[in-house]
Amino acid sequence: MENGEVMNFVQGYLPVVVRSSSSSMLLWPSRVVETLEKLSGGPQNSKVDSGESLFLAISDLRHNLSLRQGLASSAGHGYTLFFDQLMSRGQAEKWFGEVVPELASLLLRLPSLLEAHYQRPCPQSHPYNKCGPSHGLKTSLRLLESQQSGMVIMTQVPLLLCPIWFKKEEEKEIDNFNKVYMSGFIEDQSCEAIEVDFANKYLGGGTLHRGCLQEEIRFVINPELIAGMLFLPSMADNETIEIVGAERFSNYSGYGFSFCFAGDHVDQRDFDLVGRRKTRIIAMDALSSPGERQFGLDCLIREINKAFCGFFDQSKFQQYQELFHSDEFCKASPCQDLSQDLKHPVDILRNSILFHEAPAMLSGSDKGMSLDQLMNSLEEKCSQLVDHEHQIGIATGNWGCGAFGGDPELKATLQWLAASEALRPFISYYTFGVEALQTLEQVTHWILSHEWTVGELWNMLVDYSSQRLKGETNIGFFRWLLPSLFTGTDAMP
Repeated sequence: MENGEVMNFVQGYLPVVVRSSSSSMLLWPSRVVETLEKLSGGPQNSKVDSGESLFLAISDLRHNLSLRQGLASSAGHGYTLFFDQLMSRGQAEKWFGEVVPELASLLLRLPSLLEAHYQRPCPQSHPYNKCGPSHGLKTSLRLLESQQSGMVIMTQVPLLLCPIWFKKEEEKEIDNFNKVYMSGFIEDQSCEAIEVDFANKYLGGGTLHRGCLQEEIRFVINPELIAGMLFLPSMADNETIEIVGAERFSNYSGYGFSFCFAGDHVDQRDFDLVGRRKTRIIAMDALSSPGERQFGLDCLIREINKAFCGFFDQSKFQQYQELFHSDEFCKASPCQDLSQDLKHPVDILRNSILFHEAPAMLSGSDKGMSLDQLMNSLEEKCSQLVDHEHQIGIATGNWGCGAFGGDPELKATLQWLAASEALRPFISYYTFGVEALQTLEQVTHWILSHEWTVGELWNMLVDYSSQRLKGETNIGFFRWLLPSLFTGTDAMP
């Protein structure tokens, strides 16, 4: 898009003016600039220190911007009621003394930010650029035109039944680690996989406050996730939240206090048959600050069942029935047929396809297609989608570690066991450079080469955890399990 076209495009959405056709410098109308400058100077300059005065200032801005649609007749009363009566005096003083001036300052800078977005350096002489030359700064101000319709599906998934992990005779072989990544990010993985959100019990954690850890970062680069914070309640011990189809808009660098926006991101992931972008996120919360109690059997079972709830594949319920046929199930949960738990999400897929395909189906009926033919087409697409589910693995990392205080070796092993029991075809693990996981790839390779089962590794993990609780060992699980990796011998403990 040429520069002139860009400016015309922007003017179609925002009431800014162009100074000249040659320079294409975007500006606010002069009277708007005057009002915003007063507002940015605080109440002592703008005299805006109440709901009534704020309403008058906003009405003046709208008039000078020639906005056609006016505010509701009751808006003035609403401003007065909220800011002067419902809000405390201390909160109101902070709002008018800090928030309103900051918002006005940002609005003053908006034209220069728009120019910078299109990689056109904003001149130092620009009247609203109070930060010096922009040097072609990328700001991620992206104006979206009409897009292909799609959908984001958010589901809170309860697991009412789960396998008993301490059965000695469990013979399910452990599935393959696809790859251990010492660096990189889960959201950048190239294989289609479930991407684990190291979630807070309350979805989104501190996203709308000051949090900048793994979950909060994911929510700000995929902002559609934030909608789930409005209506999804806290997760119980046997619940996770699945979100499919969220689009990514931003790149970033850093973590925590070093977190920083690093430019616009155009999501290139394909869409599935339902119209969802092929991004699958599972939010699952780990125990917070468990300390030594994380090695207790009750905590081990809680964490592995939480991971299994996030990893189980709804399309494999018949295989689960066969796998767990002889198992008893957790007595804390209601006893019912496993298929009742797992068929329901498949029905959701069918309903989603029906919703997405409804216009085309109605069009097809006009062309003489029978209802049976339309429904057969629906079932075929549902079958294709379910078949594709079998290929989807897991992309995860140090779930429940870091700020939550979990043991990295313990959590990595629990997730591997859960993914294997859930019959996922692979697991890609991102260690984020944690030193305790430097030998993760060697450990997984050794276990796979010796064809261990889920039951064997689980029992070793339980034995190790028991020793940790009793103070009989204080070394990491990997060193305890395979001292040969650290001594150069091939002996087993």
